[in-house]
Amino acid sequence: MIKHIVLWKLKEVSECGDRLQNARKMKHDLEALKAVIPQIRHIEVGLNSIPSDGSYDVALYSEFESEKDLDIYQKHPEHLKVAEFVGKVRERRVVVDYHVG
Repeated sequence: MIKHIVLWKLKEVSECGDRLQNARKMKHDLEALKAVIPQIRHIEVGLNSIPSDGSYDVALYSEFESEKDLDIYQKHPEHLKVAEFVGKVRERRVVVDYHVG
């Protein structure tokens, strides 16, 4: 199994709205991918509730059966639509992918 974790720091304001509006849209859109991309075993999106200088705004935790399934997810047209929006509103992004079991 592959666990895929991404953290985003969002722009204060973008052409898409303010930080909170964009975070909520990201949460909705990312979680909706489970219904259209069968390779997603589990997906969870959290919005930061304790702001600090070092915190990020949105966290994605997801699980895939294999690297191949993760690759399918990342190239899926619906994921690419969400990624396009995220690219407009993010300031920074960090990611880690690791094998379990």
